[in-house]
Amino acid sequence: MTDLPLSFTPEVRDALDAGRPVVALESTIITHGMPYSKNLEMARDVEQAIREAGAVPATIALMDGRIHIGLNDATLESLAQAQDVMKVSRADLAVCLTMRRTGATTVAATMICAALAGIRVFATGGIGGVHRGVEDSMDISADLYELAATPVTVVSAGAKAILDLPRTFEYLETLGVPVIAVGQDMIPAFWSRDSGLPAPLRLDDPARIAEAARMRRALGLPGGQLVVNPIPPEPEIPRAEIMPVVEQALADATAQGIAAKAVTPFLLDRIFELTEGRSLTANIALVLANARLAARIAAADA
Repeated sequence: MTDLPLSFTPEVRDALDAGRPVVALESTIITHGMPYSKNLEMARDVEQAIREAGAVPATIALMDGRIHIGLNDATLESLAQAQDVMKVSRADLAVCLTMRRTGATTVAATMICAALAGIRVFATGGIGGVHRGVEDSMDISADLYELAATPVTVVSAGAKAILDLPRTFEYLETLGVPVIAVGQDMIPAFWSRDSGLPAPLRLDDPARIAEAARMRRALGLPGGQLVVNPIPPEPEIPRAEIMPVVEQALADATAQGIAAKAVTPFLLDRIFELTEGRSLTANIALVLANARLAARIAAADA
């Protein structure tokens, strides 16, 4: 641990040393997911929600050749306003550190950094997955491979609804990743509570979810588990309403030649425009709900 380029805030370091619950948070949602100052407000609210639920938040980002496990408020604000931030996954994590660039961690990179720091629970909005048209592009998020390799429980609202959801969850099954729904028998679809896909597993008690993670470790099974938590009913955008918007955004991306890592930020921005801001309201609500659930799971696992 001492040889790794990890820098902890005192709050996170003290919690880990004392065995208190800690929840990791990604930073891509701050730098690439929302405009300033909404992103800063969201980041502060999510951290506060985790504290109120009895755990310590640890937002993860790369700066000056170090992996920062937890950010103080000044650093969080600086990151929220930063320009030219690398969007970092498994493939470019080491290069970003070597170049001493500022990097925002995706789900995959956050899982890696959390595991290095000894954090077992991570809250996010939605994971990446299999993109539409994968038969031509072979565009599959590294998040799926990371879930199969790294022992972190990831709490999300499912996969982002801009993806090919049936193929995403079929691929997770192939990789041996447990997908655990909470409070319902269907997999949620990010902005929507119901994707139309049945959940392979269901556990409603955070203590049981934590127990399942401990059992995986005891059995020597690699990888983590994906907990899919539906967005609260009030801010939900039902699937029948949001999917035509997603299709329009995808068509716009194709027409403009948007590809690779630029696709997801473009689509989220376009969907924000087409929904007149409702998608952002829903996004914030689901992240907060996931943070609260992750804190309860971390408390049960501590």
